[in-house]
Amino acid sequence: MPMPFKGTINVDVRDSKADWAPYLPPQAKDGSPNVLYIIVDDTGIAAWDVFGGAIEMPNLKRVAAKGLRYSNWHTTALCSPSRSCMLTGRNAHMNGMACITEGANGFPGNSAVVPMECGTLAEMLVENGYNTYCIGKWHLTPETESHMAASRRTWPTGRGFERYYGFLGGETNQWYPDLVQDNQIVEQPYTPEEGYHLSKDLVDKAIAYIRDGQQVAPEKPWFTYLSFGANHAPHHGPREWADRYKGKFDMGYEKYRVQTLERMKKAGMVPKDTQLSPINPWPAGEVISEGDLVRPWDSLNDQEKKLFARMAEVYAGFSSHCDHEIGRLIDYLEQSGQLDNTIVIVWSDNGASGEGGPNGSVNENKFFNSYPDSLEENMKYFDELGGPSTYNHYPTGWAVAFNTPYKMFKRYSLEGGLADPLIISWPREMKKVAGQIRDQYHHAIDIVPTVLECCGIEQPAVLKGYTQIPIQGVSMAYTFDDPNAKTTRETQYYAMLGTRAIYHDGWKAVARHGALSGKGNFMQDKWELYNIAKDRTELNDLAETNRDKLMEMVAIWFAEAGRNNVLPLDDRSAREILGIERPGASKPRTSFTFYPGTTEVPEGVAPNIRNKSFSIAAEVTIDTPEASGVIMAQGARFGGHALFIKDGKLHYSYNFLGIEEQHVESSTKVTKGKHTFTVEFEKTGENPKFVANGSVRLAIDDKPVAEGKMKTQPGKFALAGEGLVVGRESADAVSKLYKPPFRFTGGTIKQVTINISGAHVIDEEKEAVGMLARD
Repeated sequence: MPMPFKGTINVDVRDSKADWAPYLPPQAKDGSPNVLYIIVDDTGIAAWDVFGGAIEMPNLKRVAAKGLRYSNWHTTALCSPSRSCMLTGRNAHMNGMACITEGANGFPGNSAVVPMECGTLAEMLVENGYNTYCIGKWHLTPETESHMAASRRTWPTGRGFERYYGFLGGETNQWYPDLVQDNQIVEQPYTPEEGYHLSKDLVDKAIAYIRDGQQVAPEKPWFTYLSFGANHAPHHGPREWADRYKGKFDMGYEKYRVQTLERMKKAGMVPKDTQLSPINPWPAGEVISEGDLVRPWDSLNDQEKKLFARMAEVYAGFSSHCDHEIGRLIDYLEQSGQLDNTIVIVWSDNGASGEGGPNGSVNENKFFNSYPDSLEENMKYFDELGGPSTYNHYPTGWAVAFNTPYKMFKRYSLEGGLADPLIISWPREMKKVAGQIRDQYHHAIDIVPTVLECCGIEQPAVLKGYTQIPIQGVSMAYTFDDPNAKTTRETQYYAMLGTRAIYHDGWKAVARHGALSGKGNFMQDKWELYNIAKDRTELNDLAETNRDKLMEMVAIWFAEAGRNNVLPLDDRSAREILGIERPGASKPRTSFTFYPGTTEVPEGVAPNIRNKSFSIAAEVTIDTPEASGVIMAQGARFGGHALFIKDGKLHYSYNFLGIEEQHVESSTKVTKGKHTFTVEFEKTGENPKFVANGSVRLAIDDKPVAEGKMKTQPGKFALAGEGLVVGRESADAVSKLYKPPFRFTGGTIKQVTINISGAHVIDEEKEAVGMLARD
């Protein structure tokens, strides 16, 4: 309700009394703490040294030394769902986030649109006098709304953040990121050759945003949500950081698990009697896919061991480099006197990722295309891992290792996907308990109510005019001063990509079902039962000996599922889920026209040319024989296609998953004048399934100038990669024949039209002339 005016109004201002109160913005309470979220992606609890792992994180150690580490804290096992929990305090399905936003479907629990009734922490804090800044990965905007024609309702600036700089999708190239500032897609400020890396850029921006506000109103508190691309694939980092770990993972992932468990026990991260789970807890074929298996280290040949160890070194260097950048922010807060009254919350959104498959990958997009990796192909890039020419991800063995001592990894409702690192540090209030560990069972939904309690703010009943769904989390503040307090989280359900589990009062039931297994038949699944309070690594299945307890737990899961919009369950493959046709920015159509000088069009709203015939028609005027550059490009070196002029000839390249560049070029040079350049792909079959095979024809003014064979990717060019642009390359190049941005010069591009109807290109100008002639 607006404040009433309490001044006096008369005819003459001299006889009137002003009242400023109704017109002032919200004012925070004196002494209100700042709030800093630091999110490091895809990081298991056994990766960092601060939790017992081998990856050196000296700056996170600094943060933990002034606060508390939580050894029994849980997420949802996937990016977007966990992030929604951490921002709203409600369960993922209540937020419409059953899956990543790219996997949205038309159901209440999987819409990828967080309801306004689930207000974000930013929306709550900004109404209480805070500045709010979001920097880095967002991943809470539907793919179909991540473009310039979209409503900004789900963008950070639409959900309570006053400033934003980062990337909207689930991942991005760390050397050539897809960047948005506030409400506009922007180009990166400088190149990798000039020292660019996304982690550095994000910290620079975080410091700048905080400074911008503090130099004007130093007493005004702020909420900064800093979410790195690290340690999500691609594992990109400066080579010198990876080289610091040379030889440190040569023992292999199984010995790493043994060594790390001992360190975790010694540090108090797990009970002293904790045992290691098996590296392959469920059989392939029966429950999980072959792609989620771990190959025993002793079964690898010397070349494979060398490759796999290097992939771990690159990941570790990527993580330590991120820690270095975090240190710059902590230094700034300390030097400016802000750190003491800043609540710093460091967390990972899920366990370590198994998306590299048993053999690792130099192009993680193969996983999202359900396309197998080749060890021979991967070895070619050994010396380039972590650099711009790779999009690498380590094998499943390291995912299990970095989740020691737990089973499986990201995407699974077993502890390896759920039990993740959390640090809460508030130096002003934690001096007596600094450096300690807390072991109460908690979940991502518990962070928002914790922050609200620390800030002395109650959840609003109404926010932005929307009656609020009550926060489902419970505050963890009671744990700050009492390491032995009984947990206040009694029940927590889990459901992710077909996997399911329920925690209740120290017990956990788990459905034996693989993530993305495609098996369905959920009601036929066998459930396992664990006394998780005594058996944290889920080794002793009590389902057969305690059937009554198991039935009780399964019933609780279904009750929680009903209350939280969990159904229907979806375990289809990544390719199938990501390939769902979703309502876009416009009505369904088969013809799309794009123009030069416009902003990049994300793949989710660009023409879908997968597994079908298509054509491209570009209307271009050539002013000089030296004309060159990109006419149209979509994707990057790890998957994409481009039409361009080079050395006077017209070229078309289709880069198949970074494995093979399929290329045709004109037999004659392009002449001056107006032209229509066309590409026609005609599908003739599929081999393998969903990979369209056919012929490609290149033409100038409808005269064929080149032709060849071509196949198209089964899935997207990237999970969140470069979009479609006209007149330049967006960032990383599709073709090896040019370097980005390779802007078009020496002529004018009128427009580029892509047709996915399967019909041949229609010359619209000739059609118009014909219509006039007949009239």
